[in-house]
Amino acid sequence: MGFTKPDLPAVEPETFLRLPLMERMRILALNWAEHGFGSPRMVHTIYILKLIVLYALGGVVVATTTSHLPAFWHVSQWWNQPIVYQKAILWTVLLESIGIAGSWGPLAGKVKPMTGGILFWARPGTIRLRPWRWVPFTGGDRRGWFDIALYLALLVSVTVALLSPGVHSDSLSAAVPGNSSGLVDPALLIAPIVLLILNGLRDKTIFLGARGEQYLPALFFFAVLPFVDMIIALKLLIVVVWVGAGVSKFGKHFALVVPPMVSNSPSVPFAWFKRAHYRDFPRDLRPSRIADLMAHAGGTTVEIIIPLVLLFSGNHWLTVAGVAVMVVFHLFIVSTFPLAVPLEWNVLFAYASMFLFLGFPNQDGFGLFDISSPWLAAELIAGLLFFPVLGNFRPDKVSFLPSMRQYAGNWASAVWAFAPGAEGKLDRVTRTARNQVDQFVEFGYEPEWAEVTMQQVIAWRTMHSQGRGLFSVLLRTLPDLDTRTVREGEFLCNSVIGFNFGDGHLHDANFIAAVQREARFEPGEAVVVWVESQAWGSKVQHYQVIDAALGVIERGTWRVADAVAEQPWLPNGPIPLSVLWSRTEPNPPRPSGSHAEDIRSSLEKDHEHGALA
Repeated sequence: MGFTKPDLPAVEPETFLRLPLMERMRILALNWAEHGFGSPRMVHTIYILKLIVLYALGGVVVATTTSHLPAFWHVSQWWNQPIVYQKAILWTVLLESIGIAGSWGPLAGKVKPMTGGILFWARPGTIRLRPWRWVPFTGGDRRGWFDIALYLALLVSVTVALLSPGVHSDSLSAAVPGNSSGLVDPALLIAPIVLLILNGLRDKTIFLGARGEQYLPALFFFAVLPFVDMIIALKLLIVVVWVGAGVSKFGKHFALVVPPMVSNSPSVPFAWFKRAHYRDFPRDLRPSRIADLMAHAGGTTVEIIIPLVLLFSGNHWLTVAGVAVMVVFHLFIVSTFPLAVPLEWNVLFAYASMFLFLGFPNQDGFGLFDISSPWLAAELIAGLLFFPVLGNFRPDKVSFLPSMRQYAGNWASAVWAFAPGAEGKLDRVTRTARNQVDQFVEFGYEPEWAEVTMQQVIAWRTMHSQGRGLFSVLLRTLPDLDTRTVREGEFLCNSVIGFNFGDGHLHDANFIAAVQREARFEPGEAVVVWVESQAWGSKVQHYQVIDAALGVIERGTWRVADAVAEQPWLPNGPIPLSVLWSRTEPNPPRPSGSHAEDIRSSLEKDHEHGALA
C-alpha cells in the first residue's frame, strides 16, 4: 500500500467483473481479511490531521481563549476546568452538526465532496426524513427554506454558546472554591436544546448527525442542574453509553465485527496477525478464538465492568487504572478507522473519562451517593435507560444510536440491486453528491477499479451476520442477480442525504419512497433487501424486500444462528428463510415450532418506524 495509491485487490478487473456475484464476494472477503478497505495512507493521514488540528487543537484553543484560561499548551491549568468540558461538548455538537466530524470522508463513502451534512441540510429540495408521521407540521419529505432556517439557527445558537465567556455559578464556587472561569451561561443553552429537538422532529437525520442522543442530555444537564448534580449526571450518562454498548454486544453478532475491523486497521501491519482473527483462513472466515477473546474480553467486559468500577470506586489508584483502560479502549477504536469514522466521539470520550473521574473523583464529593436527592438519581437513571431498553426490545421503534448499539454488529442494514443502467437514475434526486462509483472515478480511479472498490464494500457487509441473510434473500429473489449492480445501503444513503452512521433506519422504506419520487425507477429496476436489528428475546431478524417502484413486496425472517454459521460467500447456498408475506405468495406456508411463535408474535408489532427510528 502506497501513500497516495490504494491497495487494490489482486484481480484483473474486466475478468473479475464477469464472475458470478458470490464468487466475487469470496475473493473480496479474502482480500479484506488481509488488506481491509485498502485505502491509501494519505486518507488515514487526512483523518489524523483533521482529528488533531481541527478537532483537538481547534477545540482546546476555542475553549481556552473564550473562557479567559491560560494558553492551550498549559494543559495542567485547563484540563479539569468545567467550562472546558462544556465547550468540548458544544464544539463536538457544532462539528457533528456541520458534518465534518463523524461520517466524514472516503471511509464513510464521501469522496467528492468529502463533507455531507451542511452541503445537503442547507440546500432546498434535498430529502428530509421525519421520525413521526403524527407530529403536526412535519409532513413531506423534501427540505424547504423553513427547514434550512431552523438548521442554520441551530448552528448559530451552538456557536454563540461556544464563543461566549463563562458566567459565575454559586454552585460551582461552593464545590470548587477559587474557580474563576465559571460555566457556560445556562440561558444560552436553551436555544440549542430547543432547536436540536425541533430540527429532529422535522428531520431525524440532523438529530442523529449531531449525535443528539448523547449530547442533548449533556446540554440539558449543563442548563438545569447545580454543579455537583451536573457532574454526577454526566458520569451516569457516560456510564450508560459504555454499559449500553457493552450489553448490546452480548449475542452472536459482535464476534463477527472484530476480525474485519482489525483487518481494516492501518496500525496492524502484519497480515499473519489479521489472518489469526479468522478460524481457518482462507477456508473459514468465521471468527477465531482470538477474535472471540478480543470481542468479549477486550470489548464487552471492558465496556461493562470498568465503567461500573469508575462509577462506584472511592480508591484513587483503582480509578486511575480504570480511566487508563477506557482511554486505551477509545484510542484503539480510533486506530482501526471504522467505516463510520467516529474518531472525534472516541477522543471526546477518552477526555471525558479523565475529566469526570479524575478531575472530580467520587471520594471528593462527586460520587453517585453525593447527589442532592435520591429521587433525582432515580429519575436520571430511568431517563437515561429509557431509549436503550425500548430500542433493544423494539428496534423497529428506536434508532440503534439512542439504543446504545453503536458498534455491536446488530444493525439494521440493506443492499440495493440495480438492473443494468438503472443506478444512474439516482442522479435525478436532488443532492450534493453523485453515486460513489462516479465519485471514485472523479477522484482518479479507472472505472473498472472504481466498480471493484464499491464491490469491496458489499463484501465487507457479507463478513457480518446480517450480510449473509441479505445476500441470501437477494439470491432467492432475483434470478438475474449476477447481471445486476449491487450496492451497500449505508454508502448509498450517504450520497443521498449526506449522512449515515451505520443506521439502516435512515435508508428504510420511507427513504426509498422519497428517493423514488425523483428517481422514478420502473418496477424491477431497483430492488432493496432491508433487515431490522435483532430484538432482545428473539432468535430471528426480520427482513423486507422493497421494489422502489412498488413498495414492500415481501416480509420474512431468518435465524441469526444460521447467518453466523455460514461463510460470507454462502458456499452452501442461501441460508434458510421464512417468508411471512409476499405480494406473489399471499398465503405462504407457516413455519412450526418455537420459530413460528417468534414470527407470529412479531406480526403483532407495528412495522411503522416511530420515536427515534
